[in-house]
Amino acid sequence: MASSGSGYDLSSSTFSPDGRIFQVEYASKAVENAGTALGLKCSNGVVLCVEKPLLNKMLLPSSSRRIHTIDSHSGVAITGFVSDGRQMVNRAREECSNYEETYGTKIPSKVLGERLASYVHYFTLHGSLRPFGTSALVASYDPETKQHSLQMVEPSGVAYTYYGCAAGKGRQPARTELEKLDVHKPETSIDVREGVKQLARIIHLLHEEGKDKPFELEMSWVCEESNWEHKGVPRDYIKEAVEWAKKDIEEEEEFESDEDEEMED
Repeated sequence: MASSGSGYDLSSSTFSPDGRIFQVEYASKAVENAGTALGLKCSNGVVLCVEKPLLNKMLLPSSSRRIHTIDSHSGVAITGFVSDGRQMVNRAREECSNYEETYGTKIPSKVLGERLASYVHYFTLHGSLRPFGTSALVASYDPETKQHSLQMVEPSGVAYTYYGCAAGKGRQPARTELEKLDVHKPETSIDVREGVKQLARIIHLLHEEGKDKPFELEMSWVCEESNWEHKGVPRDYIKEAVEWAKKDIEEEEEFESDEDEEMED
């Protein structure tokens, strides 16, 4: 069957002959063209990191935020269309508030991810609606089970729980770097402070000087250090992490350059 979207991309409720929903694929493409967002589950918490392009030198650093607090113990990082992401953030806040009002306790991490995914999926079921052009990384802590988790909700409405995940234009190489950390093994898991350094390193590793636009890092965490509340990583520590990341990348490049010279000799 032909894979052309002609005639089959007019509605998100229409399947193509080979079983594809083109509007969902277009929404996923919008996310792939946006800044990279990373999430990492560490031994003592979860770290979120977003590459936020500096579109204008006159913009304040706090404008056009990509990471939002949705409850005292939960936060969301978005990438893709920022306006779509804000709508997802508002919905997530409503879910947290409604659950606590109904059951008298904080919403469990898994339930939050499933409810947000169901809301996103609803927009792929009707011809009068369009899919969300954004992906959301959800970091949360469950006071009842004393467990922290990281989930990602995609434009199609699927949600998975991760040790480390990435979305945006640097998704594939970022995933490769995250897999090298081996955080899924208890003996090699790292703490949140090391996680901040590693995420800063991955973002700067993917950034090409002179080709990509200038950017700043927006980072937050839910961890023991923040008393299991979702808070922004202190600016001073982000600055230290960025300096360490740049130095580590330079040393790695020098080492590879020396190895190449030795092989040529």
